[in-house]
Amino acid sequence: MKRIALLAVLAALIALPGAVFAQNENHVEVGGFAQYYRFDQGGSSQINFVGLGGRAGFYVNPWASIEAELSYDFERNQTNFFNNGATTSFVTTRTRPLHGLFGPKFNFGTGNANLFATGKVGFVNFGNSDQSLAQSFGNVDAGNTRFAVYPGVGVEGFWGHIGLRAEVGDEIYFSGGPKNNLKISLGPHFRF
Repeated sequence: MKRIALLAVLAALIALPGAVFAQNENHVEVGGFAQYYRFDQGGSSQINFVGLGGRAGFYVNPWASIEAELSYDFERNQTNFFNNGATTSFVTTRTRPLHGLFGPKFNFGTGNANLFATGKVGFVNFGNSDQSLAQSFGNVDAGNTRFAVYPGVGVEGFWGHIGLRAEVGDEIYFSGGPKNNLKISLGPHFRF
């Protein structure tokens, strides 16, 4: 009888650290992503951007996390022409969107593959310049910064601590009314 009790105590002591460790796993998620952003200026004027970004999240429970993300779209030359009847002039601007968003993510499952919905708020800055990437971050206020909201949905799959996440949503910024813009991101994620 003493042997059985001793074995039960030893088994509990061996299993206890695993149970405690399981409670501390997967509370933080970080990752990078490639992004496609379809900027709709209104009317028939639209520009497609491609960029990179990073995201970090903290799980408050197995179904919800708080996330923050920052992404930068590479410059696109946009040429507009103006005609006043006598002369035509072409103007080229280099537009670079910078996005910063913060908000909750809600998982529809707690396994290795999850569907999720997210709703974030933040800003989108449309910088127009010929500066380098490092200089453009220092001049966020030199561009056109607008309040933005972002509802989105996605899917993520994890193999251990490494995963892949795909997300699609509508980044809405406000400038004389709401402007809807398609945003798609795909990239690796890490849980720890």
